Amino acid sequence: MHTEVTTKYPILLVHGLFGFDRIGTFEMFYGISSALEKAGCRVHVPALSGTHNNEARGEQLLEQIERFLKRTGFTKVNLFGHSQGALTSRYAAAKRPDLIASVTSISGPNHGSEVADRVRQAFEPGALPEQVAATLTTGFSKFLALLSGDSTLPQDPIAALDALTSKGVGAFNAKYPQGLPARWGENGPEWVDGVGYYSWSGCISGRLTSDGRNAFDPLHLACRSYALLFDREKDFNDGLVGRFSSHLGNVIRSDYPMDHVDTLNQTAGVVRKGIDPIKLYIDQAFRLSSKGL
Repeated sequence: MHTEVTTKYPILLVHGLFGFDRIGTFEMFYGISSALEKAGCRVHVPALSGTHNNEARGEQLLEQIERFLKRTGFTKVNLFGHSQGALTSRYAAAKRPDLIASVTSISGPNHGSEVADRVRQAFEPGALPEQVAATLTTGFSKFLALLSGDSTLPQDPIAALDALTSKGVGAFNAKYPQGLPARWGENGPEWVDGVGYYSWSGCISGRLTSDGRNAFDPLHLACRSYALLFDREKDFNDGLVGRFSSHLGNVIRSDYPMDHVDTLNQTAGVVRKGIDPIKLYIDQAFRLSSKGL
């Protein structure tokens, strides 16, 4: 691991669905912010709606980027977006490439999530189950926002779900195609409008078993259950996002032996033996630094 890394521009860690900065001492990007800061990077975690569509969250992000730059005197930022945070970051970069040095997609559903497709199919628009689900998830996301210190942000779980389906992301990609591969499973352009695009993600196939560290981790077990919902990439997904769906720009690697929440170093660092998610963030910071970003 690179122990001394100083990127030219600050790093903003952009959370995804149901995300937050911290609840008490518990961080969403567990141990990652402090590790990056210790390595020499300036780090900030924006507060965004835990549930909303990509454009609404993107506008929130842009507003905070502008305030952050005005306060700190920097001219650009590097965005590290996890899950839906990747789509949020892509929106910001498409709208204001002059403010964004790079976008790194981490487990991002850049072509949609088959899990979101299946969940959406279970709810007929306007039916009671959808209303019940919306009420429950809105309450949960507001609860998380309250605990993390910001209960003022709007929440819209159904809009978030629609934005993560293959159809929803397809419509989003038609408007904001920066960094997308021309062919399924390949790399996309690394540079678009002066912004660098990168991606990496994990993969838990049916052949990958749990080990002693995460065998009883409820988030890992949930990811393994969700992995069974996939058709197209049944043996090549992280539990929520298909391997090739995560591809954006320069694909660093899309088959790290990690599930969707392992790439956040969750649950509280309980990941598979021999895996160090924090190192991947430090390595990416070093990669950006070497490119003058």
